[in-house]
Amino acid sequence: MPSRYLNFRCSVPWLILSLQTLFLIRSFFVFPGAGDIYSPSNFYPEFQDVNHMVIFGFGFFLIVLRRYGFSSTGFNLLLIVLGVQCSVLVDDLLVFLSLQQSEIGMRSLAKAVVSMTAVAISSGAVLGKASPVQLIVMTLVELIIFYVSRCINRILLQVPEHLTLMHVHLFGAYFGLAVTSRFPEPAPGLDKHRSTPKSDLFSMLGTVFVWVFWPSFNSILADSKNQAVLNTYLALAVSAVAAFMLSALTSKDGKFRMTHIHSAVLAGGVTISYTASRILHPWIAMILGLLGSVITILGSHCLQRCFNRALKIQDTCGVHFTFGLPAVLGAVAAVVLVVIENGIHKQWSNLSSLGYLIFVDIGAFCQTISTALITGLITGLILNIKLLKTVHVSKYFDDQFYWEFPHLSVGF
Repeated sequence: MPSRYLNFRCSVPWLILSLQTLFLIRSFFVFPGAGDIYSPSNFYPEFQDVNHMVIFGFGFFLIVLRRYGFSSTGFNLLLIVLGVQCSVLVDDLLVFLSLQQSEIGMRSLAKAVVSMTAVAISSGAVLGKASPVQLIVMTLVELIIFYVSRCINRILLQVPEHLTLMHVHLFGAYFGLAVTSRFPEPAPGLDKHRSTPKSDLFSMLGTVFVWVFWPSFNSILADSKNQAVLNTYLALAVSAVAAFMLSALTSKDGKFRMTHIHSAVLAGGVTISYTASRILHPWIAMILGLLGSVITILGSHCLQRCFNRALKIQDTCGVHFTFGLPAVLGAVAAVVLVVIENGIHKQWSNLSSLGYLIFVDIGAFCQTISTALITGLITGLILNIKLLKTVHVSKYFDDQFYWEFPHLSVGF
């Protein structure tokens, strides 16, 4: 590699080695023997689905740039395997501090993989702009802050454990947006920032995998698993149908746009994540799937043309309208369902109890999004110090800055 390009040999390998050594030492003291960690469990099928979704699905989902395919899939795998170990370590620390009960084995690993969805979503916002060192640091910081946010919701607001995990879409989207707003803005009309039919095809393949495994994601820790799976699938099905309908209606020539399908077919799964195990009527899940698809496609038009430019947000993968807006809609829907359920069954007999439930839902939503935005801005400022191997704007969105291409005689 020519001298004008950064050399990561003195930073990335040693950072990875240091983290892996720390995880190994911690696991030696926490799990000195086999114990209950290898006890038989029927949790593996759901864990396998979520693992496929996060590694394979999001790995291909992020291939939206014409010259950033190697980095999209490769860095996603690196961040997932490092982040899962970090999540388990943070879980152990919370148990040591008596902030939660001890959970070892497959269930603890499943929670760690679900938590890594926040990082996968955030990395879509900074896609092509952050170096491997910056991405690893962002992963560690985001996971720790997400666990802190979950503890606040669980301990102070008494939010159930599985619902605190479902805030992963909201936290990941707005944390990533806050981080990417601190990066230098690339030159307008940059050719490397565009997609190609091949990259769109691979990205759609990742979307299909995420779509297929999303019911397992929403139900993995829920009490009513069958109910969560059925409602999630119905919401996803309606959002996919609505995505094709709205794409044809909103495009100039009446044709389908791959960017619409790529984003909106997942909106139903995100929107219903908070209420999948509580909805008692399938038509409610279907309506939420429809609204999620509508807000995603309309949001993609409004955000990209107006708000992103005004706020100087470079949302590379469109995580705001793919995950952020549907998550906000899902949080609002959770509050509305609480009001409706209490109105039907209790006939407003206990307004103080109803007010407390609404306060809990709104408080958890506000706490999660504000924590994500504030800590994301701080993290973005930290990531742009020279010590963390910042990338020059001219080298954004290109694999050749990180990967070896033997058939090329010179750098780019």
